[in-house]
Amino acid sequence: MAMNRRDFLKVSTSASGGLLLALNLPGCASVQTGYEPETGEWKPNAWLELTRDNDIIFTLDRVEMGQGTYTGLTTLIAEELDVAPEAIRVEFAPVAPEYRNPLFGLQLTGGSTSVASSWQPLREAGASARLMLVMAAARVWRVEPGQCKTEGGYVRHPNGLDSMPYGKLVELADKEVIRGDVPLKPRSQWKYIGRQAGRLDAEAKSTGQAMYGIDVELPDMVYAVMTRSPRYGGLAVSFNRDQVRAMPGVLDAFITERGVAVVADRYWRARKAQEALAVEWDFSEAVGLSNPDVFKHYRQAAGEDPGEDERVDGDPEAVLEKGSTLVEAEYEQPYLAHATMEPMNATAWYRDGGMEVWAPTQAPDLGRIAAARHTDLSPDDVTIHTTFLGGGFGRRLTQDYIEEAALVAYRVKVPVKLIWSREEDTRHGFFRPAMLHRMAASLEDGQLTGWDHQIVGPQILDWYVRNAAPAQYPWAPKLLYGTLGRVGLMVEGIATPKDISAIEGAIGYPYAVPNVRVRHTHTDPGVPITWWRSVGYSHNGFAVETFMDELANQANEDPVSFRLKLLESEPLHRRVLERAAELAGWNQPVPEGRARGVALFKSFGTYVAQVVEASIEQGGIRVHKVTCSVDCGQVVNPRIVEDQMTGGIVFGLTAALNGEITLDGGEVQQSNFHDYRLLHMHQVPEIVVDIVDSEEPPTGVGEPGVPPVIPALGNALFALTGKRQRRLPLKA
Repeated sequence: MAMNRRDFLKVSTSASGGLLLALNLPGCASVQTGYEPETGEWKPNAWLELTRDNDIIFTLDRVEMGQGTYTGLTTLIAEELDVAPEAIRVEFAPVAPEYRNPLFGLQLTGGSTSVASSWQPLREAGASARLMLVMAAARVWRVEPGQCKTEGGYVRHPNGLDSMPYGKLVELADKEVIRGDVPLKPRSQWKYIGRQAGRLDAEAKSTGQAMYGIDVELPDMVYAVMTRSPRYGGLAVSFNRDQVRAMPGVLDAFITERGVAVVADRYWRARKAQEALAVEWDFSEAVGLSNPDVFKHYRQAAGEDPGEDERVDGDPEAVLEKGSTLVEAEYEQPYLAHATMEPMNATAWYRDGGMEVWAPTQAPDLGRIAAARHTDLSPDDVTIHTTFLGGGFGRRLTQDYIEEAALVAYRVKVPVKLIWSREEDTRHGFFRPAMLHRMAASLEDGQLTGWDHQIVGPQILDWYVRNAAPAQYPWAPKLLYGTLGRVGLMVEGIATPKDISAIEGAIGYPYAVPNVRVRHTHTDPGVPITWWRSVGYSHNGFAVETFMDELANQANEDPVSFRLKLLESEPLHRRVLERAAELAGWNQPVPEGRARGVALFKSFGTYVAQVVEASIEQGGIRVHKVTCSVDCGQVVNPRIVEDQMTGGIVFGLTAALNGEITLDGGEVQQSNFHDYRLLHMHQVPEIVVDIVDSEEPPTGVGEPGVPPVIPALGNALFALTGKRQRRLPLKA
């Protein structure tokens, strides 16, 4: 498959004679509108373009990595514009300030925020466009705009007979001025929001037309691979350069700060040359830890540093000291890889004093910073073309693969595609951090009176700020990049948002306990980490909901009833818990040899309760059924919500049953899917997703399915075996 440069440049260009609706919307205040009589265009502002040929183009400012933004956000525009979603052509946004995610101040897709952050501005964009078109038609017909209607890309005359397509009204619409707020469609008139519909990108993906980063082909393109240190922090000192450069098709081989780069005319020739490399490494500053060392380091840190208080209610220390029953537990979670189907890759082309990069990235503005670092370019000299992503899960928020492609392209001066192998993707990625949790609670006559949760481990911002801080100030010279990163960490929680990656889900503890303390002991063993699907909620969910089950058992109460008793002032938590329990037949007999476990967790604004039914067969854990109830506010597309809950459950079960990155002397031991196993199709259980009907604004769905399924499975295994497991992955 190939796409030429002209096709890619269409992402950032608009059709001549088109109307680009520049609206004064959140995040776009700095962009000014302006009509050009020569072309009959409004200069682009944000999301929507209508042309005289009746084309409707939506610029998608959140990437599509399987989570459904391509369909969901287009539906918001379509609803208010009163056209079918499939009538709209979608293009990926270039890097521009107006496309920044208002929740982060960066142009990134993450945190299950796409629909939530776009819900109001995209609907306003569509509604404003439709109103201007109606006003233009009414002026032609000399009728009141309120008498006209729209349908399927046409404005209808009050007589019910005459109509005009949007395209014929484009030039006239520019002259219309909207005064006051733009009315949005009431829920009762929605045609597309809330309806079960297929994905708009399904055909392109099914037929191979969708362009992923790894598919990019450019004229005279060469291929690069990077051999990285087997231990994090190691540096290449020398290698057999002459031997490697003499191999067939090899164009160059050289040392970088990341290792040894090999460039060849074909990908396979680059790989064959890589196999012949003999590299001398300097490990003097490299990580030398093994997994037991990591947790030894955590326990030592926990003993020496009680941690920063993140939440304190009442007097938990006093209550825990005098409680009649003290329950204590410690939970461990290992490092986890992302295992995206498409390994890391990027294509870069340095020429004419600038660089173009084609990449499957979750954060294109950070990609510009990464590309500029090792060149003579400023971020404004770098153009990022975002492609479809073959999975992200947070891994593609970190831009190391773009940095590598850019530094190679800067040297070779021709288009170069750099591809990570599956083994490299597993061994040299950025992982979900390993974490340690120390829990203590007091019970008085079966009542939970005190709760203490000490979280031990690193913060992701420490690793992420390197590119994130410069991306917020793209005008800053590169010599200040390091300073910006350091300052960003210094003012974290003061002038910048607090990094809650280690504590999220723990500080929002919903259960009614009068005395609560949550604290974080910040310590970092030096293993590179980044965001991982559901981030801190994933490890805090396991600790909190497993411990709640332990407390229910100690109080000799049913796990569902025990939780409900503590949720009297939390009706939304109660609702999903009760619905999941009822649908799963919680109070009905379980088939012989099986047991059920339950867990409840709120993440990214979404309430999720899950019941897992499991058994042990032939020495292994088998999950038979997962029942999931979810309240995510107003649903845009129920099928996508169901897909995302299902995907999150499968993702979580993979981590619960198989997920573990192990270090030995600083080297990652896993390399591919044979030893970093994913859930196989025959292992996927029956999954029932129940969606609560809600009129509240939408919340996230891409990640909230993950946190509850891991403890729910562990709780089911305890009900089955009587043995409590406090370390992941779970064992039969």
